[in-house]
Amino acid sequence: MKVLENIPLAGLTTFRVGGSARYFSTVKSEDDIITALAFARERNAPIFILGGGSNIVVPDGGFPGLVIKMELSGMSFQDKGEGKFRAVVAAGEGWDAFVAETVRRGLWGLENLSHIPGTVGAAPVQNIGAYGVEVGGAIISVRALDRETGAAREFSNEECRFGYRDSFFKTAFGKRWIITSVTFDLNPAPQPNVSYKDLAEHFAGRAPSQAEIRDAVIAIRKNKFPDLSETGTAGSFWKNPIIPQSRFAELSERYPGMPSFPAGTGDSRALARADDSQNMLKIPLA
Repeated sequence: MKVLENIPLAGLTTFRVGGSARYFSTVKSEDDIITALAFARERNAPIFILGGGSNIVVPDGGFPGLVIKMELSGMSFQDKGEGKFRAVVAAGEGWDAFVAETVRRGLWGLENLSHIPGTVGAAPVQNIGAYGVEVGGAIISVRALDRETGAAREFSNEECRFGYRDSFFKTAFGKRWIITSVTFDLNPAPQPNVSYKDLAEHFAGRAPSQAEIRDAVIAIRKNKFPDLSETGTAGSFWKNPIIPQSRFAELSERYPGMPSFPAGTGDSRALARADDSQNMLKIPLA
């Protein structure tokens, strides 16, 4: 592992703007990460973990500490029997490349999440979701390193506390952990999910193949978002508002047909103040 100085970051992000990193290191193993953390600790330098660079804007002044570029690689697939496959994927793998591999192998569960920019390691943090599917529903566990001690730990799905575009890793304590791999539960049995409006209209009531779903999602996303290779963009990164069921009932009387989706309880801390938080709904803005 090498530490470089004053490395421009604009080319490593999808917005393609911003300054340089005071220190920069590419890591390809957990040992590399531990070495990089020690380097930063010795210099009392702040740390930033960089994946695919699709959800950040680098200030013109750059970053005054150590940027750690996540490039841990590798995917393994194991037949667990009883119609279940397990996939262990390193954090530096491209998210869409992983989804494409699951489709190639005929392993269902993630095809609706096709064409999302970023890395596998970033997916649990945001609990990425699209077209009626959230990644937290397919995750068994997440492996991460403690920034302070370098110790490794496996977080179960429950411990990840997945919510609507939320997880434990977005909390103050959760940000202390650096994700190094994610384990997924996939199914070889066909499980087409075309409940989302765009997909339902595209397939008009028929049950598509997994490859057809992936192709449709890619086509729909390309029609909505600029080409990353031509235009600086981070795609869609807003959240639908979450409101109590009672409030939605009031609004739906004023705006008949207003679309909504069950949001579940999400993060119980955030929703605990709502009188009927067990029946929260998220109202899409677009």
